[in-house]
Amino acid sequence: MNAIINKVGSYMSMVKFSHTIFAMPFALVGFFYAIQTVDLPIADYLILLGQVVLCMVFARNAAMGFNRYIDKDIDSQNPRTATREIPAGMVKSKSALWFVIVNAVLFIATTAFINTMVLWLSPVALLVVLGYSLTKRITALCHLILGLGLSLAPIGAWLAVTGVFAWFPVSLSFAVLFWVSGFDIIYALQDEEFDKQQKLHSIPALMGKVNALWLSRALHVFSAAAIIIAAYFSHVGLLYGIGATVFIGLLIYQHLLVKPNDLSRVNLAFFTTNGVASVLFALLVIADLYLIRYPIW
Repeated sequence: MNAIINKVGSYMSMVKFSHTIFAMPFALVGFFYAIQTVDLPIADYLILLGQVVLCMVFARNAAMGFNRYIDKDIDSQNPRTATREIPAGMVKSKSALWFVIVNAVLFIATTAFINTMVLWLSPVALLVVLGYSLTKRITALCHLILGLGLSLAPIGAWLAVTGVFAWFPVSLSFAVLFWVSGFDIIYALQDEEFDKQQKLHSIPALMGKVNALWLSRALHVFSAAAIIIAAYFSHVGLLYGIGATVFIGLLIYQHLLVKPNDLSRVNLAFFTTNGVASVLFALLVIADLYLIRYPIW
């Protein structure tokens, strides 16, 4: 039993399951706003919610598993990543590949139970989230591809419920795109020299730490703008405004934590601050939807 628990723990660590906290809250916002536009029995809502969560988990497992599989040789040469599960021998390379395949199949199979729209779009979603891992070999825009992959969360959840596009979830998706791209640039600061040595592409390797941080700030300004714009496409209240303020405030805070000559708090800026930002935003926005609403316009 302990061996099974340890093996499961290794796979969860490999895919950084805790990092689901970034996109999942936005998927839930998309879902709960979408169900306001349709009339279904409560049981159907609960089943659909479970399917959306499973899609998020399977897609992310496939994406992160593929990232670890395809980067195993690179990770083994980088002192920061040499202890990851595949280079360290805790997960076999072939097993990781099977893990990716199984999760990709489960993702597509789950979409088949939702609606035709998400089923037809599921290969496209997989192409984006899996393709990200290859982009650092060809372009410094890899951070934006990662952001694009996670940005599918709110629009995907919305489509799962409604089967049609709308401006509110699209605006949230742009917010996620710019937010994730910006904080991934911050995280990539740690590997600037290694990326240059290995001829890998990243914004810090291309532009240097100072300019990379300025670009990250600009992307986070766009993210903040998209959060505000999203409010115009739905009937939002005071709690949405508070959630947006908290989210934007934490975007600013993470840029106060990281300096070009001091990367000691990158992990605090990357995981803790962004994780708190997404969760608090989602909680306040969903509460705005279901509790007493005080309109702000």
